[in-house]
Amino acid sequence: MAKTLTTQQAAEILGISTIRVRQLIGAGRLPAEKFGRDYMIKEEDLELVADRTPGRPPKAKAETDSKASKKKSRKK
Repeated sequence: MAKTLTTQQAAEILGISTIRVRQLIGAGRLPAEKFGRDYMIKEEDLELVADRTPGRPPKAKAETDSKASKKKSRKK
C-alpha cells in the first residue's frame, strides 16, 4: 500500500512551499485526492515533480525589450 502525504509533508520533502504544492496539484502536474479541505498525495507521485526546474521561467525576449525601451523613453 502506498504511503500518503499531506501537502505540508510533500512540501517538506520537495523543499517547496505548501502553496507551490497546491499550484502543482491545480495545474495537474501532481496527482492528489481531496479529503475535506486537505489534499492527500501518494509518496510515489512526488517523483513526477521532483526533477522540475526551480524558479520562474525566463521572460520572453520581446517582453524584456519593450520594458527596456519604456525605461529609456522616461529618462529623456
